[in-house]
Amino acid sequence: MAVSYKKLWKLLIDKDMKKKDLCAKAGISSASVTKMGKNGHVTTEILLKICTALDCRIEDIMEFIPEDK
Repeated sequence: MAVSYKKLWKLLIDKDMKKKDLCAKAGISSASVTKMGKNGHVTTEILLKICTALDCRIEDIMEFIPEDK
């Protein structure tokens, strides 16, 4: 399964926030946001910080995409 953070980027647009605003508000590094931009893996601690900062649930920022075989 692959991870997609498209929901997070849409949520940032809806909240009129930039990625650097997310870093500052959530207290996460730009490297973590870069990983997420490439649909890479980040720790659950990072995801928790984002959800807390944006007052949302985990399913509001990410989803699992089945990989074609």
